[in-house]
Amino acid sequence: MANTTVTRRLNALALFQAYAEKALASGASPKGLEQAFAAELEISPSMWSQIKSSRPIGDKLARQIEQHQGKPAGWLDEVREDTSPTAAEKALMELALAAWRSTNSAGRKALRAHLEAVVQAGR
Repeated sequence: MANTTVTRRLNALALFQAYAEKALASGASPKGLEQAFAAELEISPSMWSQIKSSRPIGDKLARQIEQHQGKPAGWLDEVREDTSPTAAEKALMELALAAWRSTNSAGRKALRAHLEAVVQAGR
């Protein structure tokens, strides 16, 4: 049996990913996307931040998120297959691989350190 807390969080993150990709494709700035998404869900930016990291999504909030995203009731509770990388994600992975292959050991260490710093800053 799947863990509802984890399933809801993963599905909420997938909704944000789709929202962000659509906004970026239409020319929106990446800055403020999370706040705009939270506003669309009618929750505070701090609540969205908590949801992304650890706060469980209760039934009432799950239905609210689904409603604001045009999803049927119960959508957040359904386990989904891992999605394939988007075109933008594939392009980034190809770029990272090309950078990795085109440099020496010191360059690879620097690339890894930079990526780890970016990930840590996003947490």
